[in-house]
Amino acid sequence: MLYALHEAAYYASTPMREAARIARDFWSSPLNPLADTAMGRRLYASSDLFANVTRRYGKPKWGIDSVVINGHTVRVRPVVVWSSPWVKLLQFSRDQSDLRRAGRRTIEPAVLIVAPLSGHHATLLRGTVEAFLQDHDVYISDWSNARDVPLLEGRFDFHDYIDMVRDMLRAMGPRPHVVAVCQPGPPVLAAVSLMAEDGEISRPASMTFMGSPIDARLSPTVTNKLAEERPFTWFQKQMIYTVPPPYPGAVRRVYPGFVQLYSFMSMNLERHQDAHVRYFNDLVKGDGDSADKHLEFYDEYLSVLDLTEEFYLQTIDIVFQTYLLPKGELTHRGRAVRPELIRDVGLMTVEGENDDISGIGQTQAAHGLCSGLPEDLKVDYVQPDVGHYGVFNGRRFREEIYPRVRGFIAQCDAAAAATLAA
Repeated sequence: MLYALHEAAYYASTPMREAARIARDFWSSPLNPLADTAMGRRLYASSDLFANVTRRYGKPKWGIDSVVINGHTVRVRPVVVWSSPWVKLLQFSRDQSDLRRAGRRTIEPAVLIVAPLSGHHATLLRGTVEAFLQDHDVYISDWSNARDVPLLEGRFDFHDYIDMVRDMLRAMGPRPHVVAVCQPGPPVLAAVSLMAEDGEISRPASMTFMGSPIDARLSPTVTNKLAEERPFTWFQKQMIYTVPPPYPGAVRRVYPGFVQLYSFMSMNLERHQDAHVRYFNDLVKGDGDSADKHLEFYDEYLSVLDLTEEFYLQTIDIVFQTYLLPKGELTHRGRAVRPELIRDVGLMTVEGENDDISGIGQTQAAHGLCSGLPEDLKVDYVQPDVGHYGVFNGRRFREEIYPRVRGFIAQCDAAAAATLAA
């Protein structure tokens, strides 16, 4: 019912939204002699703010057409190299002639960035992708919006997620590298554990976990405490709704993206309110650069997707309530998941000092679970003065975190290449 009411509210506000857009265009027109008056700027700012707050935010475009390497522009083209109804494996293919002009004549490590399936689209990692493109052949998991997947395509749960991580790594060839950002940590570690136990040639040469809840019992945050305090039945009854028509996934039971977004924003409600007040004031002052930065951030932040009922509830149960992976009790398709059997996959963990989503220690827990790895294949790094998003985006990520990850991947890639050659 809530999903249908949400849709009804959106359509009911359409006349007011269209009126606001017309008013915005009128008060910003250079042909309007009152546009540059104090009243005109305030009316423009008010109508623009209303139109943006009430509009629907679709999936953002990647917008990565090129990167600069060694001072040379290298063209980039996203290509789907493997897909299922639930995820597309995108390769950001760099133009080879441009790479040669940039001085890159050797094959660079292939890296799979596993994007979080926790409410936002994979495009949230645009800055992460751009950084890795400097030195790697970059792939990313581009997850589907559950409301757009017809019911005939069946279920998608935590164990399907593990299987698809394995399938994507296999599609990339021998000994790629995997980077799990936030939510994917537990299923990616499970997938790598199974591949290592089976001796698969496509098992990663390295795995990097960034702000991931490997063991959510450690340094619990507001998110963790909510999952602990509420019984599992509460999440079943309060967080799951039915997708209404006309979406392709109509009748599918989901955890809606707009519910997740409300949860995100309520954690920092005052900050978001202040940001919109600043946006209004910037429009009144004519500060277009600051206003554009606000829109760029919220175009991404307010764009969300739905999760299937089974995936969401299993994640709550396995990761945040019963802690099966860190307790050594996780099974997959009847098999025990045993990270201690990983012997030759480098492990790097990255955490943010001020992370309020995955607290300090939750990601580091991977080192204790991967007890079969030698110490020279393990690296743990805590970045000072960054929160959750700073672990994989922003200036400190580019200047301090990424160079360390790049160096670790290069070290593990060389070791894996030597093993393959032997």
